[in-house]
Amino acid sequence: MNQNGIIIRPETKEDYRAVEALVREAFWNVYRPGCSEHYVIHVLRDDPAFVRELDFVMEQDGELIGQNMFMRTVIEADDGRTIDVLTMGPICITPARKRQGCGKMLLDFCLERATALGYGAVLFEGNIGFYGHCGFTYARNFSIRYHDLPQGADDSFFLCKELVPGYLDGVSGVYQTPRGYYVDEGDVEAFDAAFPYKEKLRLPGQIF
Repeated sequence: MNQNGIIIRPETKEDYRAVEALVREAFWNVYRPGCSEHYVIHVLRDDPAFVRELDFVMEQDGELIGQNMFMRTVIEADDGRTIDVLTMGPICITPARKRQGCGKMLLDFCLERATALGYGAVLFEGNIGFYGHCGFTYARNFSIRYHDLPQGADDSFFLCKELVPGYLDGVSGVYQTPRGYYVDEGDVEAFDAAFPYKEKLRLPGQIF
């Protein structure tokens, strides 16, 4: 895709380090002091659930300004079925280009590609204030529960979008986060040491 000088294309191996640096910059001190997302994407590329056909970067004038990737996972339905779905992320736009429409452009493109490949639904953790503009709603509206979340706990972070209308009709059950997203803190620290130093800060609004 090439629109208004912005290109969305598949990620290549030559992009890996620059993408990891981009993800690190975008997530640093956002959800926790420092971040782990740059290591998560490093690990997920070798995970069997990684969807290489849905691994994209966004660039402008040769500079990487965004990225997104997807993983296969499942809903363990209450009736014993296993429902194949996608999850997404990390997804990011460079801080300098946020709130300029780039994130929605990237996400809409990725979701169109996922639909064309025949995937039925995407579930992930995100902010409805942004992702609602791209057709996501609360997963509870589809009777899908987040694994390990106690009954009655706040699940407003857990979002869903059907790519195929009716794909989740008659389905209730528990969504499973792919194990590849769970990384060891020691491994994160060792990986991060190869990047330029950035100060870790405890800031208001962090959740970890």
